[in-house]
Amino acid sequence: MLSARRAAMVRPGSGVLRPLGSLVPDLALPDFSVVNEPILAYRKGSQERTQLEKALKEAASTVQDVPIVIGGQEIRTDDVRHQVMPHDHQKKLAKFYYADSKTVQKAISVAVESQKKWDRTSLADRLKIWEKAADLMAGPYRQTLNAATMLGQAKTVIQAEIDSAAELIDFIRLNAYYLKENAKYQPISEDLKITKNSMRYRGIDGFIAAVSPFNFTAIGGNLSYTPALMGNAVLWKPSDTALLSNYVIFKIMLEAGVPPGVVNFVPADGPVFGDTITSSPHLAGINFTGSVPTFNRLWTQVGQNINKYTNFPRLIGECGGKNYHFVHPSADVQSVVNGTIRSSFEFCGQKCSACSRMYVPESLWADIKKGLLQARDKLKVGDVADFSSFTSAVIDDKAFARIKSYIDHAKSSSNLEILGGGQYDDSKGYFIQPTIVLTKDPKDKIMTEEIFGPVLTIYVYKDQDVNQALELVGTSTQFALTGAVFAQDEKFLRYALEELKMTAGNFYINDKSTGSVVGQQPFGGGRMSGTNDKAGSPYYLQRWTSPQAIKETFVPLTEIDYPYMKE
Repeated sequence: MLSARRAAMVRPGSGVLRPLGSLVPDLALPDFSVVNEPILAYRKGSQERTQLEKALKEAASTVQDVPIVIGGQEIRTDDVRHQVMPHDHQKKLAKFYYADSKTVQKAISVAVESQKKWDRTSLADRLKIWEKAADLMAGPYRQTLNAATMLGQAKTVIQAEIDSAAELIDFIRLNAYYLKENAKYQPISEDLKITKNSMRYRGIDGFIAAVSPFNFTAIGGNLSYTPALMGNAVLWKPSDTALLSNYVIFKIMLEAGVPPGVVNFVPADGPVFGDTITSSPHLAGINFTGSVPTFNRLWTQVGQNINKYTNFPRLIGECGGKNYHFVHPSADVQSVVNGTIRSSFEFCGQKCSACSRMYVPESLWADIKKGLLQARDKLKVGDVADFSSFTSAVIDDKAFARIKSYIDHAKSSSNLEILGGGQYDDSKGYFIQPTIVLTKDPKDKIMTEEIFGPVLTIYVYKDQDVNQALELVGTSTQFALTGAVFAQDEKFLRYALEELKMTAGNFYINDKSTGSVVGQQPFGGGRMSGTNDKAGSPYYLQRWTSPQAIKETFVPLTEIDYPYMKE
């Protein structure tokens, strides 16, 4: 309660309560809790496997027409593109259209107007929409999402289930839960008979641009719909190579109740989209996952146009990494081998967190080398519809050429030796065999540059030089996304935990560098890996709101002087 002395200082005079009471009602939000979405097993004869096989056949048998969608209006331009299957690039999966600058401008105008109305939609109503969307994704549309992801992005069954089912559903459900929990905080009100203080979340007036990548369907859903959940309107530029799966999300969210115009589906050429959004005074934020050069370009354009914006735009970006496994002489070899194979080669190493470099002590090298090569030789690279495939093709011809160039570099360099793999063939699909390289130079470009493909490079250090090898982790590359340390020596683990503090936003001890789960390991990295806003956590939602503090006073102000002035 407010002390008598402080009450007198703040509000002299007796006064009366306002008849109407507070204009800001207490939030009436549904009380619910959440758990992570279970990952289905897809065993032979299971219901989910039968449903998925049916969905794969249906998706593969047609070329789906995907329009630009702005405020509920479908738009088709003369700039026609196709999404193909990476593992069979003669087969078209979707036909879509590029928006030109004028069309992007139209989307901006629609979003700006839609935001004003959407922001007045109660949090409770938004939560109901998000819960319905999660139920639709987990139920009737689960295999539609998985099939579009498998065929369009060349993900195997388990990789699609982890991504376009479980992780996407988790983003939708947990972000709604985080909003509910965040909204419980209210400022201190010392005496509600005198003053009530409250806080409400607002969207940011203007529009948010969401630029999503190909490698995770779930990221597309999170980048576009988490800002929308917080009261914003969005222009969503999906990746050309994840077009169909992203469009399925868009349609599900409409069915769940997100009004037309709140999120606008705008495939476009990257520079055209970037130039148009950054030149608009209504730009309120950019939610981005992609390459460092692209994010740098967008940031530079925002800086150049900073004086024209209504708001200071929020810039959130995740830009990949050069993720590491560091092996101590006390490490468990089997854990190292199995964790590294999965981290490096699942989904062809096209995860932001995939292990791309490893540091191995000389004393364990023979056993680790043997284990890695034996495991690598068993990996089946093939069609995603073949449930025995461990991995499939890389995403497109550009990725194929980039990854091939690093393998060719390994073949020609005297400092590098290919121990396993090294083959590639793009005649039918963009297939690259999981490749393991040994380097004599820990700072060769293959150890420092992001490859984003199935290439693992290993540097073997002398056991007595473990501290010098540890120092290489943080000094030889610009990235700091994920990393893992394998050791049974607790003293060393404590040391490494501090020494490697700035080398990874997601740090793993005796586990692989991939596999973060929404709500369990909030994701993001520092340095040139991004702004580290921790997708999958309550903090991420706060980045997309502009809170308003409200003070209501219920007694009249009867004096100008303070009591001490009369003494």
